[in-house]
Amino acid sequence: MPGPTDRRDAVAPAGTGRDESAGQAWFAGVRARRPVQCVDLRADAATVARGGFWAVVGDFGGPVRAWRFADVSRATPGADVAPPARAGAPWAASSGPRPHDWTTSLDRSSYVAAVERVRQAVRAGDVYQANVCRVLSAPLAGYAGREPSAQALSAVLAAGNPAPFAGGVHVPAGVGLPATWVVTASPELFLRLDDGVLTSAPIKGTASTPDGLTAKDRAENVMITDLVRNDLQRVCAPGTVEVSSLLDVEEHPGLVHLVSTVQGRLAPGVAAAPDLWARVLDATYPPGSVSGAPKSAALRLIADLEPVPRGPYCGVVGWIDADGGRAELAVGIRTFWWTADPPGAGAPGTGAPGTGTPGTLRFGTGAGITWGSDPAAEWEETELKARRLIALASAPGGTPD
Repeated sequence: MPGPTDRRDAVAPAGTGRDESAGQAWFAGVRARRPVQCVDLRADAATVARGGFWAVVGDFGGPVRAWRFADVSRATPGADVAPPARAGAPWAASSGPRPHDWTTSLDRSSYVAAVERVRQAVRAGDVYQANVCRVLSAPLAGYAGREPSAQALSAVLAAGNPAPFAGGVHVPAGVGLPATWVVTASPELFLRLDDGVLTSAPIKGTASTPDGLTAKDRAENVMITDLVRNDLQRVCAPGTVEVSSLLDVEEHPGLVHLVSTVQGRLAPGVAAAPDLWARVLDATYPPGSVSGAPKSAALRLIADLEPVPRGPYCGVVGWIDADGGRAELAVGIRTFWWTADPPGAGAPGTGAPGTGTPGTLRFGTGAGITWGSDPAAEWEETELKARRLIALASAPGGTPD
């Protein structure tokens, strides 16, 4: 953890962040505007504890940042609130990637080989399970010196792939704070804090229909549920951690998941600590469902097998209401993120100098690997998870093929 002289926080200069173009965050029932501060949540959790509404984006292998927003509006609890109105033309009609422009960090043969590597690591006793993921990327077109609309993509996903933990955070460059551009249609709860109770609902097991779920899926879910239970025991009061549901089948657009729920009451010393979120993240991050078991060995294997960083994919996206003592953080799956091209980079395919746009849109997909994994079937699972979302982001009109 960085020391006091290494604190990564920032406060927006006076006069910045005064309108929607300067930053927004949106999740079910809550909308926030005007980001005014950013901190590294693990290094400076005490700042978050002082109060305010914070939008959170964490990289799988990097920092977990929180942006404090000055203007926050909330809907009636339980209300189905649409994403913020999008400005300009619909996402895919003018700005989505062309369907055939998407590339992958691991092609089929490389992914299958990586699955086999994990199976051999299981056989050797190094791990019991590890997630192997790949990152899809495509250049964006249609933007002349401006950032793409995260709100427009969020509206497309909400219409075509509604998800319980959908949302987004967009803090553009130039407002005096670290920038971020993330849109999620996540179905998976990483952590919810409500009235001192910490809840996690790991997903393991995916198929196109319930009949497609296998014994391997169920065994994997039980394994990761136990890992999450152990993680929560590190910060919860003894005897309070329980598996409240096991192997529930959840239906989502185009696929089904096995989901289990684990919860416990925070230990008094943790609940009252100013560095509450640093302690919770030290115990639980990155999420067990997208890393593996044992987590430390799985992370080493992932670093060896995956050629590019995951970014916020498999990280965390969500919010903390420090005034109300509540939070809802999703695992960053079914998640898009955009990054600008380096200064001077040309428009894709032209070789001409550019201005840092249109940049690259990315999306991650992966699967949990055990000894019982069939490498070809695991590749197909990554295809299943990506197919609908990639079509929504890139097809004309924003609808899947």
